[in-house]
Amino acid sequence: MKVAIVGVSGAVGQEFLRVLDDRNFPVDELTLFGSSRSAGRVYAFRGKQYTTKELKDNDDFKGIHLAFVSAGGGTSVAFAETITRHGTVMIDNSSAFRMENDVPLVVPEVNAEDALNRPRGIIANPNCSTIQMVVALKPIERLSHIKRIHVATYQASSGAGATAMTELVQQYEQIQKGETPTVEKFAYQLAYNLIPHIDVFTDNDYTKEEMKMHNETRKIMHSDVAVSATCVRVPVIRSHSEATWIETERPISVEEARRAFAEAEGIVLQDYPSRKEYPMPLFVAGKDPVYVGRIRKDIANPNGLTFWTVSDQIKKGAALNAVQIVEYLLKVKNL
Repeated sequence: MKVAIVGVSGAVGQEFLRVLDDRNFPVDELTLFGSSRSAGRVYAFRGKQYTTKELKDNDDFKGIHLAFVSAGGGTSVAFAETITRHGTVMIDNSSAFRMENDVPLVVPEVNAEDALNRPRGIIANPNCSTIQMVVALKPIERLSHIKRIHVATYQASSGAGATAMTELVQQYEQIQKGETPTVEKFAYQLAYNLIPHIDVFTDNDYTKEEMKMHNETRKIMHSDVAVSATCVRVPVIRSHSEATWIETERPISVEEARRAFAEAEGIVLQDYPSRKEYPMPLFVAGKDPVYVGRIRKDIANPNGLTFWTVSDQIKKGAALNAVQIVEYLLKVKNL
């Protein structure tokens, strides 16, 4: 298996290296790509040193079976033909192709088989907050069709990249010293604050991040479900949290829901309120699953349930999900 990582110097690119190693993914040859600024950087993988090549429009991907791409939507669009022209399967982590009809949008626990039909040689990795939510929705959807979803996200600084994490830590240090905090990555100071604004605002006053959750969920689940989201940036380094309210066609009991979550692939049930046990980002960072807790009947809706989820958005929300897609393709001998 000849594997490439495009955008290796970023937070997700670095996570790809860790996930491939941790899961003993079959990598016989590895090629790393980056921008002109990243070219020449050296990264270690399984005891060997690899030098990053500059991504160019040439035949560098000839013979490469698989490319994990996390270099931004503009780069994905500009180099998709270069990456795929010789048969390389491109797993793209940007939003560039997610809603294209001829590009599957895949979360393996939910719709793995969609990855089998990829006429352009591209498979899109969904938005991190969407991945986390649909993994939790799938076991409930099996019980009764979900008609409506309201979700509030509490998204870590790392969702905006490695420089955003650095800025948050720097802000706390500056404030402790009595200095004016540096504000560059976000619209406002994130330390000691919440910012109800992720991505740009659209014409309906929802942000692009919020509309991604609406549109991507419907595509992944092949569903007419209505999704309304409010996405908030919080002063957490890593792992997103979500409070979710769903309405199903028939009432689902808390016991049914707990059993479904406990038996579902990719989920850890952590729902023991009497012992003050519930998912929190501090303890989920670096973990693979989606953690689910605070499961309750929605007292405002007889067909409603509400629950809380936490997941590492760099891992499951990006690199791990992409690697799991390929593991599925290898399992069914489709790569």
